[in-house]
Amino acid sequence: MSERPEDPQQPGTPPGMTNEDVERRSQLARFLEPGSFPCSRDELIDVATAHQAPDVVLAELRRLPDGEYANVQEIARALGLGTEAHRT
Repeated sequence: MSERPEDPQQPGTPPGMTNEDVERRSQLARFLEPGSFPCSRDELIDVATAHQAPDVVLAELRRLPDGEYANVQEIARALGLGTEAHRT
């Protein structure tokens, strides 16, 4: 059996993202409501807390810089996660 270096880009993963990026963004989105946007970091924390988000999600949101976020994609970018590379 040959060993291959681990490729963070797996089939089915959007270009520009690793499996970990996809999982972390999904975890964040699970506890945020689309109707909550746009909102500030503190409002995001309040929404996630109301939805009983685990400590790991709340810790991620607390790392966000002050500002207003329009969607989960903007949150992911602000946290340094990979995001989809859209074609132009």
